[in-house]
Amino acid sequence: MTEEPAEPRAARGAALRELSREDLDFYGVVELTERIESLKAEIARTEAKLQKKQSGRSAADALFKF
Repeated sequence: MTEEPAEPRAARGAALRELSREDLDFYGVVELTERIESLKAEIARTEAKLQKKQSGRSAADALFKF
């Protein structure tokens, strides 16, 4: 039995690039409002991850600073 080749993984940030190129002319007011809310939620998620990584980095820097 042969396996089908796996799909190549998308490059980091590819989804964001595709999203930013999407034509918004076809969306109505409700869809655009929902899109903005979804993007705000993604920003909050990204900011939380950034904060966590910065905290970990600061702790590591403090631990290994002589």
